[in-house]
Amino acid sequence: MSEAKSGDTVRVNYTGKLTDGTQFDSSEGREPLEFQLGSGQIIGGLDREVEGMKVGDKQTVTVSAEEAYGPHDPAKVQNIPRSALPAEMEPQEGMQLQAQTPQGGQVALIVTSVDEQEITVDANHPLAGKDLVFEIEMVEILKAA
Repeated sequence: MSEAKSGDTVRVNYTGKLTDGTQFDSSEGREPLEFQLGSGQIIGGLDREVEGMKVGDKQTVTVSAEEAYGPHDPAKVQNIPRSALPAEMEPQEGMQLQAQTPQGGQVALIVTSVDEQEITVDANHPLAGKDLVFEIEMVEILKAA
């Protein structure tokens, strides 16, 4: 039985949890996750752990924040005056917003606090700064041509 290697397309079942056991994602009830090893389609730490697995292999791995979504960057947290928001908007903690960058791109923001004068938004990935634990099962390996 062959091992998965860079360039192969693989299909895995997975459950992702924080180190405290809180589940943040799972393929349960869905199709397995399909991606090409070494292509950058998934976080680097998980890609590295899947390489070398065989069909039927199961393992639990911990991926450090640095190899997942990176450290939490305080520079990506900003205060915005409420007057800069549309008048009809009622911001709430946890609300997701979209903003446009000066270059015309889109950035996702999460409202982390709200007061009478301003709101605080965070442009970090919600899992930035967190070590992640994955239970993975190799379902299929499609060899690279």
